[in-house]
Amino acid sequence: MIMEQRLTDEERLTLKTGAFGAVFLVSNADPGMLGVIRESIAASSALADASGAIKEALTTGPLPRLPRDSQLEIESVVLPALRQAVLILRDRSPQDVEAYRSLVLGAADRVARAHAGVVPAEAAVIDQIRGALAEPA
Repeated sequence: MIMEQRLTDEERLTLKTGAFGAVFLVSNADPGMLGVIRESIAASSALADASGAIKEALTTGPLPRLPRDSQLEIESVVLPALRQAVLILRDRSPQDVEAYRSLVLGAADRVARAHAGVVPAEAAVIDQIRGALAEPA
């Protein structure tokens, strides 16, 4: 029987940084004021679907601090957080790994589709997110 272990504050922040950061990466790939509102609503709706350890991680503690200067800088924080989140869950709550991947990719997809469909820059970012969430070799 697989037992879920309670996540530490730092681990929860890593999961939150990955999930919220992924949404921010996609939104930032095709910026625009009108789109931001629709994308925020789409992200909130998607992330609200979380349950168990993932929901706890996304709804407790401080918000992650994400860089805002450039897409590359955001990627340098978010993509490693996503990789680390998968490792954390694989170790502490293995039954939640696939749920986290699905939640993050679903939220990224909803954000991309929220305003005028998925543009190539958003699709490229979603591919990066998918790669970061892949099982490490």
